[in-house]
Amino acid sequence: MIEYRNLRIALLGAGNVGSQVARLLLENGRELADRAGAGLELVGIAVRNPDAERAVDLPRELFTTDAQSLVVGADIVIELIGGLEPARTLILEALNSGADVITGNKALLATHGAELFEAAEQVGAQLYYEAAVAGAIPIIRPLRESLAGDNINRVMGIVNGTTNFILDRMTTLGESQEQALAVATDLGYAEADPTADIEGYDAAQKASILAGLAFHTIVPIESVYREGITGVTLEQVEAARRAGFAVKLLAICERISADGAPDGVSARVYPALIPSTHPLAAVHGGKNAVFIEAEAAGDLMFYGAGAGGTETASAVLGDLVSAARRHVIGGPGVGESHSADLTILPIDDIITRYNVRLDVLDKPGVLAAVATIFSEHGVSLETVEQAVEETDAATATLVIGTHRATEAALAATVSALADSDVVRSVTSVLRVEGS
Repeated sequence: MIEYRNLRIALLGAGNVGSQVARLLLENGRELADRAGAGLELVGIAVRNPDAERAVDLPRELFTTDAQSLVVGADIVIELIGGLEPARTLILEALNSGADVITGNKALLATHGAELFEAAEQVGAQLYYEAAVAGAIPIIRPLRESLAGDNINRVMGIVNGTTNFILDRMTTLGESQEQALAVATDLGYAEADPTADIEGYDAAQKASILAGLAFHTIVPIESVYREGITGVTLEQVEAARRAGFAVKLLAICERISADGAPDGVSARVYPALIPSTHPLAAVHGGKNAVFIEAEAAGDLMFYGAGAGGTETASAVLGDLVSAARRHVIGGPGVGESHSADLTILPIDDIITRYNVRLDVLDKPGVLAAVATIFSEHGVSLETVEQAVEETDAATATLVIGTHRATEAALAATVSALADSDVVRSVTSVLRVEGS
């Protein structure tokens, strides 16, 4: 039997996710209250237009345009309006009034997370954000709590469903990127303007959040290296499949140790080759997955729906129950830890491998000249193959896999190859991860 007073819940935003949160909270309120130990009263939903058409039929009397008044009178505020402002201001007002806050706003956390966490700590409030990364997949809480006693070495994941949907259709159906994007748009996987997804901005925001959690270090969004998938061609994807790889847009957060130097952190997003035997290669459609390498726990993988109104609402409501339990039981909750304060390393300092395809002159001495260019830049060759492709009689296609080297050395090698007299063109460059 619930004896604690009802908790006042304010919801900011009634879009795809917000509407589902409101629906589930109203439909399952009693069950959620039993789990939380207190009644959960949805006291209002702040929106720009109360009369706008919505997929979910919600009580008209809950809607208000006065978000500020709604926030100040709440015990728990759920922010699902997105963007930087007014979300930042409203969250700060909620925290300063003593309310706990639940948000799914990855852009806000990646840009102003340090400010928000500090504000929460100063007043003893709690900021929950499970829904900010990978939708329904529980990844924030495992990193924030379950693995807090472990040392994480690497987090590598597919955290954008739109790009995974596109690359998967290119791989399995032989569609061009343009064709796959058109299907993704028709099915609702891609926005009318897909720039944030296909250019890697969405994944970079999530990498910033994951890196901060994994390595107890503030990783600003501007420190995350980013490449999208716009340059990935069907020819690259098909060649990768024949060679036993899949092309995936990966968010990679890594602790990097160098001899005699303090550890550093790298956070980056780019399309890469991953062996078909790696678990991430089997992530199809619009699904997300995050692969964690920890010292004590070993390898862990979290897989599921990375987006969707109902799916993401599940993560929000999980945070809501946790926040309500904190009110009932008391205590400060789980704070953010940025005590490690590791150096954020530039992309040039990371260690990776390249797969390079070259169209070269088909004459004696070319392979030796190409090998010399790699050697001059301190990059050793792991594999060299001549692709069987239809080219003119004077041209051959070489596929070269490198051993591990710094990004700076590998990039300089590719630049030198492009300037070489024996190379007609560098047709493909992809990094190799997960092996």
